[in-house]
Amino acid sequence: MYLRCTILWILSTIAMAANAQRQLLMPQALRQGDTIAIVSPSSTPDSTTVAKGCQTLREWGYVPVVGPHALSEYHGFAGTADERAADMLWALRDSTVKAIICSRGGDGAVQVLERIPLSEFRTHPKWVMGFSDATALHSAEVAAGVMSIHCSMCDGIAMRGERDSVNAILQRLLQGELPCYHVPAHPLNQPGEAEGILVGGNMSVFCGLAGSEYDFLNRTDEGLILFFEDTGEQMSKVDRMLHLLEIRGILPRLKGIIVGHFSKYKSPDSGFADMYEMLHEYLQHYPIPVCYDFPIGHHSGKNFPLVEGCRVRLDVTDSGTSITMTE
Repeated sequence: MYLRCTILWILSTIAMAANAQRQLLMPQALRQGDTIAIVSPSSTPDSTTVAKGCQTLREWGYVPVVGPHALSEYHGFAGTADERAADMLWALRDSTVKAIICSRGGDGAVQVLERIPLSEFRTHPKWVMGFSDATALHSAEVAAGVMSIHCSMCDGIAMRGERDSVNAILQRLLQGELPCYHVPAHPLNQPGEAEGILVGGNMSVFCGLAGSEYDFLNRTDEGLILFFEDTGEQMSKVDRMLHLLEIRGILPRLKGIIVGHFSKYKSPDSGFADMYEMLHEYLQHYPIPVCYDFPIGHHSGKNFPLVEGCRVRLDVTDSGTSITMTE
């Protein structure tokens, strides 16, 4: 009897730990004077861009600290994979650092992931900010049970200035105010209402993590609303990635879809007018709300901040699309 009770207690403890691991933590809001680390997990940034990003963060009232290897160069990457991982681990573990922003995207963040155990993200829950290749970090954060912010990086916050409306949203978000959005309707939108956990980012990046422990799409049992965008990927490649999501059983389990901007792809030769029409050909068969042309991505002047791992309500109507984020 004692052995049986002990085994049951152990199993119960394991189950509780697993449930706790799946709960998504929201990092603490920042205060004036807090330190924000600038890291480069991907390609080498321009030093002037990083300097201007630091200036913007100072104008917001924060103290920017540039990672030791953030400006390094190694075959196009900002240092070796070990150096970039070391910067990320420093930013996560240093208790004086309250948030982390990526200097730029490019390529190489996936090399960093395999050098950072998921437990590090969970043990040190901090806002990680960025988009494009930084999607790999967002995926790891959500897989570890921590929310993160899909948003502009050093070039974006510096180029658009302190008074920019999108920058203002990010500023308020860091202070603890979750954003709500309403954008105009698109002709291909599929009306409907849905609630779920928001995940997404650069399509080619998160599809490249398929099946790994860093894949946020492993959390499909919680009901996901997926957003995606990409740049430089041809329609045939996006078509394959879309069907990969279908084959994996991801698409049939989604609660809603938010399609961002696709840029720098050749004129289609498949008979479709553009990327959205190709996506609509397949997504129209799923009875869920779908929003097209949401302002996230590479070519848009507006890259709206989205909280990865946050519970959201998606409302797609004939008059437009609303996204409401709640804890």
